[in-house]
Amino acid sequence: MKIKVLMVCLGNICRSPLAEGILKSKVDSDSVFVDSAGTAGYHVGNPPDKRSIAVARKYGINISEQKCRKFSSLDFLEFDHIYVMDRSNFSDVASLAKNKEEAAKVKLLLSETELGIKEVPDPYYGGDDGFENVYQMIDRACEAIANKLN
Repeated sequence: MKIKVLMVCLGNICRSPLAEGILKSKVDSDSVFVDSAGTAGYHVGNPPDKRSIAVARKYGINISEQKCRKFSSLDFLEFDHIYVMDRSNFSDVASLAKNKEEAAKVKLLLSETELGIKEVPDPYYGGDDGFENVYQMIDRACEAIANKLN
């Protein structure tokens, strides 16, 4: 039975698509399924932000075929681990949990690292450097998660 991991940010166009692509590149797809979603439905059906696609491509990861979707309370039933990018996403997702078991699935992504920070900043309104910085943070967290799952 596959372990299922969901990555969540606000719009599902910058951070969570990167996290999905990065973690997929580090785990065995036969044993781990990875997806992503957003807490807001602004971009449903759209591909990730071009800057996320570009920084992923720089490291040999293709996320251009991903499509944005909105987080649903049904995701608690489908996924074993739900990683969120910041405290606002954490609150939004945790508020939909129906019980302690569902709530326990939700964690801040960077809690898997020793970076000393807890939130992945949203690079949407910044420049390309912000996407590189976010990629590096997410990569560190995904490496730690992959080590636990593999």
